[in-house]
Amino acid sequence: MYLAKLRISNFRRLAEITLEFQPGLNIIVGPNNIGKSAVVDGLRSLLAGADDPYPRFTRDDIHVPEGAEPSGEITFTFTFRDLSGDEEADFLHALLPDAAGKFEAVLGVSYGDQDKSGRLRSRKWCGEHQDLSVSSGMLDNLRSVYLQPLRDAEFGLRPSRNSQLARLLHLLTEEEEKEDIREHLSKVDKELKELKPIMATQTAIAGRHKLMLGDQLHQALSIDLSGNDFAKLAARLSVLVNSFEIERNGLGYNNLIFMAVVLSELARNADAAFRSLIVEEPEAHLHPQLQAVLLKYLSGIESAAGEKPVQVFVTSHSPNFASIADLGSVVCMVETEKGIESFHPRDVKFLKGKREKLKRYLDVTRAEFFFARRIIFVEGAAELLMVSILAKRLGYDLRDYGVSLISVEGLNFDSFLPLFGSNAIRIPVAVLTDADPKIANAAGKLVAHYPAAGEAITVSDNTTLMLKSADAHVGIFHGQKTLEYDLGLITKNRAVMLNALKELHPQIGADLETEVAVEIGDAAKAKRLFQGMFERDSGNVQKGRFAQALAELCADDETDFDVPDYIRLAVEHVCA
Repeated sequence: MYLAKLRISNFRRLAEITLEFQPGLNIIVGPNNIGKSAVVDGLRSLLAGADDPYPRFTRDDIHVPEGAEPSGEITFTFTFRDLSGDEEADFLHALLPDAAGKFEAVLGVSYGDQDKSGRLRSRKWCGEHQDLSVSSGMLDNLRSVYLQPLRDAEFGLRPSRNSQLARLLHLLTEEEEKEDIREHLSKVDKELKELKPIMATQTAIAGRHKLMLGDQLHQALSIDLSGNDFAKLAARLSVLVNSFEIERNGLGYNNLIFMAVVLSELARNADAAFRSLIVEEPEAHLHPQLQAVLLKYLSGIESAAGEKPVQVFVTSHSPNFASIADLGSVVCMVETEKGIESFHPRDVKFLKGKREKLKRYLDVTRAEFFFARRIIFVEGAAELLMVSILAKRLGYDLRDYGVSLISVEGLNFDSFLPLFGSNAIRIPVAVLTDADPKIANAAGKLVAHYPAAGEAITVSDNTTLMLKSADAHVGIFHGQKTLEYDLGLITKNRAVMLNALKELHPQIGADLETEVAVEIGDAAKAKRLFQGMFERDSGNVQKGRFAQALAELCADDETDFDVPDYIRLAVEHVCA
């Protein structure tokens, strides 16, 4: 069985949200203060571990609608699916039929009235009407371990009676093997007690004790191992790393070792019907390479040979996790005009080949969109360098507005756009793309067109297709041709562009300055400037290098430079 759905009601910032999960790994992502920790506490309300008490909540944890007072109950509703026959018997009173007629187990936890200390009283229920209590047998069948953020893995690996290492040893040891260990311990104990230093120490302590208390009150003292039964041995075991104590190992590697122990104990626990690991920020103390290694392991944990399935819930701020995770494992939390909602990329319908294309393009930079509140997608490096500078000239600092500027490296918008819009992630998104208009020449052949400002144009087929993706949340913005051409259509901009060009290519810049000066009209001048840089027979100017030089000049407030209308509209769309 696995947890398929968690519905959270009236809890902190979450008025009502439903998160859907898959067997194995689930990665919950979203910007700061979106409610990821609230989801973790919701999971723990039913799935608290052996060393982790159930969370306690107060009136301050009740959701407060704007302009209202907190009221009502906090409710967490869990839906488990794929139950075996034995599991259906164990959760009999929680069973409800789903749309396909299969049984699923529905359990819930509600927090209502306050006790004298101000804490909300909890009530665990099951079934459809919340009138049946969850039995202790059901709770015993739910085994979970919670690893908190900034966890002390070193402490968790220290020897103790209830350590994860001790529990794992108990699980992996049969009764006859325990007896064998006891015999070995007794033999070692006997040999140690016959050594001269041990005997001398015992004589000294016992003699002094007898002198202190006398013949009638003294006790029989002996020095041996601290108990020689199996349980005490398990409590004394510790992990050595390259023959060194665990305290001398790095925090990141200790976190990985602790997870290995925890997962081994969970996967071999045959007494529980459901096993889960809840991890907040697994990237803590791990550099990107180790994050990738950990994610690869967690992604395949449900199919490990000889082990029981473990469902893993991860909250993360790391774009490394999001970039290399399978889209099916990602659960996005986003803030919209309706409040905080969930979005599941695995439900998105992509055109043929576009999902696979997105996976190839999801590197760390582009995975930022999982954590974004507003996004501007651009084609490449030139726009990436220029748009934030131009936005500042319009009075918008994109950082202050929480806008993520993301390049799709070409015309790969069609792999990203299905994730956004009124039926997907509902955040403001602007796409800045080239119009690339064509026009028929005298022979009737379509050739590149260099339109004047405000001239009606026929955009490229690719841009036409993208315009169909526009809605209240996603805006598609294009100029007359390309970024550089549209910048050159503005009279005052051409002098600045030529100065930037002369810094890179003094001779080309000087020649173009003369050629542009003799052209008549803004469109003709912009065409000459554009062709002289990017349509040269002897080798083109690199757009990225030119954009970098131009951005440096435009960053100076003294530089007189204007922003094309389509860029202004895009910035206003996401920053409104």
